[in-house]
Amino acid sequence: MKKIIISILFMTQTLWAQDNPFLKPYLTPYEVPPFDQIKVEHYKPAFLEGMKIQKAEMEAIANSTAKPTFENTILAMENSGELLTKVSTVFSNLTSANTNKEMQALSQELAPLLAKHSDDINLNEKLFKRVEQVWNQKENLNAEQKRLLELKYKAFVRSGARLSAADKEKLRELNGRLSVLGVKFGNNILTETNAFELVLEKPEELAGLPDALIESAAALAKAKGKEGKYIFTLQNASVMPFLQYSSKRDLRFKIWNAYQLRANNDNEADNKENALQLANLRNEKARLLGYANHAAYSLEQTMAKTPEKVYELLQQLWAPALSNAKIEEADILKMMESEGVAGPVQPYDWRYYTEKIRKQRFDLDEQEIKPYFSLENVRSGIFAVTEKLYGLKFEALNNVPKYHEDVTVWKVTEKDDTEVGLLYMDMHPRASKRGGAWMTSYRPQTMKGGKRISPVISIVCNFTPPTADAPALLTFDEVTTFFHEFGHALHGLLSNVNYRSMAGTSVSRDFVELPSQIMENWAAEPAVLKMYARHYKTGELIPDELIKKLEQSATFDQGFATVEYLAASLLDMDYHTQAGDIAIDVNAFEKQSMQKIGLISSIIPRYRTTYFQHIFSGGYSAGYYSYIWSGVLDTDAFSVFKSTDLFHPEKAKSFRKNILEKGNTEDPMELYKRFRGSEPKIDALLKKRGLMPRS
Repeated sequence: MKKIIISILFMTQTLWAQDNPFLKPYLTPYEVPPFDQIKVEHYKPAFLEGMKIQKAEMEAIANSTAKPTFENTILAMENSGELLTKVSTVFSNLTSANTNKEMQALSQELAPLLAKHSDDINLNEKLFKRVEQVWNQKENLNAEQKRLLELKYKAFVRSGARLSAADKEKLRELNGRLSVLGVKFGNNILTETNAFELVLEKPEELAGLPDALIESAAALAKAKGKEGKYIFTLQNASVMPFLQYSSKRDLRFKIWNAYQLRANNDNEADNKENALQLANLRNEKARLLGYANHAAYSLEQTMAKTPEKVYELLQQLWAPALSNAKIEEADILKMMESEGVAGPVQPYDWRYYTEKIRKQRFDLDEQEIKPYFSLENVRSGIFAVTEKLYGLKFEALNNVPKYHEDVTVWKVTEKDDTEVGLLYMDMHPRASKRGGAWMTSYRPQTMKGGKRISPVISIVCNFTPPTADAPALLTFDEVTTFFHEFGHALHGLLSNVNYRSMAGTSVSRDFVELPSQIMENWAAEPAVLKMYARHYKTGELIPDELIKKLEQSATFDQGFATVEYLAASLLDMDYHTQAGDIAIDVNAFEKQSMQKIGLISSIIPRYRTTYFQHIFSGGYSAGYYSYIWSGVLDTDAFSVFKSTDLFHPEKAKSFRKNILEKGNTEDPMELYKRFRGSEPKIDALLKKRGLMPRS
């Protein structure tokens, strides 16, 4: 009878596995996820089975009677949870890049289950005891093994392994609540972004807007059954050029106001209470773990180390940036007055008048340069830069599954055709995708049996889409973003470590932006522009006159750009350095935070609280400063190339070997010094942004 039951269970499980692509090997080219077979109903069973299997694996490690060793404890933990990793990687990526209401609901349902599963591992006393025994006898391990052990050991400690039984239960409760709130926060932003449409139909309402933007708005209106009208949205590719070019101040206010009030409208998608709870619960959790606040906890394993160091850097930049912004504001006010516009400069005036001043001062119009930056040409330029630096080659693939028709897939190889990895690129906005731009992976690089398992990397953006008459023509800001995300992709692709949890971008937040931001520097170099900036119609290279204008305007409006970024970074730090609970509404807290630093009324933080996805649902809590921290690194590092050769072979080889290949196998400052020869200096960043002290 027992054999019959086992047989029936085995047959049932086999049939189930045949229907669920996660529960069997990927029989696809390059073993990528079979996106064309995956359905929403496949996720939950795979998650539950994945958690069940990993729980059993961890119990086996914890209950082993063998003496704890690196191999039977640390490596066994590292290799556990293969199915859970498999399904969670696809699910988390697609809930950001190609989601729907069913997946959003499922993410909220799964969040507390996954939090509990993680706690069950991190708070397992027997498991921690074995890890601790290996930690206390680590002398015979090699450097990479010691680093993995260190990360695992500290992860247990930082996850509450040494807490009392009562405090462990409290921690479980906090983690469960935090997991749900983070998912809700992100879902609400997408809901609010998709909910707003500025629908125009009178020709005079389109005054000042570029033809390409009008065509795109008309195409969207037609697709939504409103032919003959024009729809503008809160997607960056729509709202930002509208604010930049629309001469209708009332319409600029309308779309800007909707943008800055996302998830702050006292409706079902409101994020005020979610943000408040997230900040308070994080600080409470940090105090439970023995830290002064969440920032102290979060920064412990970064390059910055402490909140004080972060504030020191941000405040060092704040004064010169605000000073420049006030000069820029005065220039805008002067132009407004000349046009008979009364009153102070408003945030919805800034981009419009900045563009006019740019045209007046440098004879540079964004629409004049966009024809030279078609998406295809920029992509070819990035490929060319990457080939010259690192010898990589790129081949388009048409025989692999994709999760959306807009996605392209590329095989990346060395000069000798050795496979490096696969790269997915998803470049345009849609309702199923959250805003912004990011890099992620579907398979991190690792080693198995001495063989390198190549990574599957993806970059996701929201660039200006093509129109019926023209390909996707990018703004220079979008060009820079493309180079930026490609830098992240290289960090993932060129990873060459033994253990997947230390691969590629697994480094600290204030180091992870170095590979991305250094790539931005090549985008604007005249010699590089000549490699890719060709007019999409004529094929003509960008003229020297335009390049000169770009160079002359490089520090233009950097007061504004730096101030709006620093304001958001300081807001993030203020939320996460509280000694007790925040007792006021987040709008009031944000206002106090901005008044404290003297933010002028014509600028708002780059992200206001209720749509600050980076820190409340994107993993950058107490870490948004990292872009400017890495800015110090990247400008200092790029000066090595700038002072010698943009494609200096030895310097490129050193950057690849010491930064891009190393992942989280060593302390980041040691890696940086090995490449640079010294710690970074801030001077190059100040010069790049035009913030050097004025004589």
